[in-house]
Amino acid sequence: MKIKKWMWGEYAGLICLFFMLVSLAIAITINFRFLYMLDIKYLNILDNTTLDQNTLLKNYDQLMFYLNNPFQEVLKLQDFPISASGAHHFYEVKKLFLLDYVVFLSMLFPSIYYIRYLNKNKRFWRLIRPFQIGMLIPVVFAFMMMMGFDRFFILFHETFFNNDDWLFNPATDPIINVLPEQFFMHSFVVFFF
Repeated sequence: MKIKKWMWGEYAGLICLFFMLVSLAIAITINFRFLYMLDIKYLNILDNTTLDQNTLLKNYDQLMFYLNNPFQEVLKLQDFPISASGAHHFYEVKKLFLLDYVVFLSMLFPSIYYIRYLNKNKRFWRLIRPFQIGMLIPVVFAFMMMMGFDRFFILFHETFFNNDDWLFNPATDPIINVLPEQFFMHSFVVFFF
């Protein structure tokens, strides 16, 4: 009976560690401003707007502040109007951001406890197989990319959003002109690798 309790504790610790690491990777990726700065140049994003780079980055920072701050209730960008459907989509994205932070924070201390347990009992070897399996994730991601990122992007949105608000109209939501699909592809690459 004691062995079963011990095994269940290790499985629970492993699950907490997995969710903590995934949520940490998501948090790092979505807040990796440097990637957007690189993509401004690499994807020639400034060609799609009349704004200069500094002004564009101010608007990007305003968007990220809204998405990351649970107390910021209204999305207002200095140089981009937002339609009601666009604002609703960003609100749904905000809920996903905040859910990620809740998962990270709720899994952090159990994960630390689990790692201390493994260290104290010299059982780090228990992480070998899960990490080997985890190394397959980039392979699966590469396979999904082979079907085309645009199809993956659509499937992602159909999975996480139950409406079409993510289909931005550049006339009413010009922010989409400076958030090209390739930027999101680069974000997924950063997350998976």
